[in-house]
Amino acid sequence: MTLSQDSLYTKTHEWVRLEGEEAVIGITAFAQEQLGDITYVDLPAVGTRLEQGAAMGSIESVKAASDLYSPVSGAVIAVNDALADKPELINQDPFGQGWLLRAKISAKPAGLMDAKDYALHAEASAH
Repeated sequence: MTLSQDSLYTKTHEWVRLEGEEAVIGITAFAQEQLGDITYVDLPAVGTRLEQGAAMGSIESVKAASDLYSPVSGAVIAVNDALADKPELINQDPFGQGWLLRAKISAKPAGLMDAKDYALHAEASAH
């Protein structure tokens, strides 16, 4: 399983990379593998307030539709507009070009997992 060592992870398979007061958010390689070919992503608009653990959008694939949950509290400052035309970027590069959004965080996130703990969680989720 491919994991970014500089990211933190949620039990719902989102990742967050903290960059000062900003956070870059996406879904994990495990999540996109479980979903299959991603066909659509519904992301919040710039300026939307996020609450850690609350739904922030949805993702659809040939297999299923799933809610996306915010790993942080804060405000959306950018969304990955490339995903509107090429949602498959999430399948191809979930930790790079397939990022979902950037947020200015309002509080330090709590209860997130590091790469090692997330790998164990994902392995348990797969069975």
